[in-house]
Amino acid sequence: MSSSSGKKLIQIDITSDSVCPWCYVGKKNLDKAIASSNHKYSFEMKWHPFLLNPSAPREGIAKKEVFEKKFGPRAQQITARTKEVFEGVGMDYDTSGLTGSSVESHRLIYFAGKQGQNKQHQLVEELFHGYFTQGRYIGDRDFLVESAKKVGVEGAEEFLANPNNGMKEVNEELQKFSSHINGVPHYVINGKYQLSGGQPPEAFLRAFQSAASS
Repeated sequence: MSSSSGKKLIQIDITSDSVCPWCYVGKKNLDKAIASSNHKYSFEMKWHPFLLNPSAPREGIAKKEVFEKKFGPRAQQITARTKEVFEGVGMDYDTSGLTGSSVESHRLIYFAGKQGQNKQHQLVEELFHGYFTQGRYIGDRDFLVESAKKVGVEGAEEFLANPNNGMKEVNEELQKFSSHINGVPHYVINGKYQLSGGQPPEAFLRAFQSAASS
């Protein structure tokens, strides 16, 4: 499969949750792999929703409280390890602020995708960056709208104002892309090559090569 530029086309379906730290690490490594190989390939990326905690409250709870409840005595150790991994890709891991339902972010990511794959990809970066490195809350409407404006997604405030907008599509995508996997991030390359977890750039490069040669 080739693109209009004559380069081999690599299509990547990414299933992710906006509150998953490994999804952000994976995105950073994927972006590195793309930057080092976009002279050989053209890329199309689509982001799909996953809910690590479908019952997470919309009003938000302190991240530290959730970590302690979920991981118990291991919470500090897991947080320290996550900080190390984030530093390895040039980011600070901020455990302040709130966590909670990521449904609103998935509605917005769907909406951004209607305005272009690049805008969707850029929006995901803004959401990850705010939530993981600045202590912003993923369910905060102001943060979501602000992130959309930064990457040129138009009409986000009006779209999010109606709680029904995008929910049908998000639920359909959850069924299609999330029902058969156990965790995220999950990547499907050219419809058949699958990768899971916070993979290093080299793993993506090998997958690109396999996809392009088949």
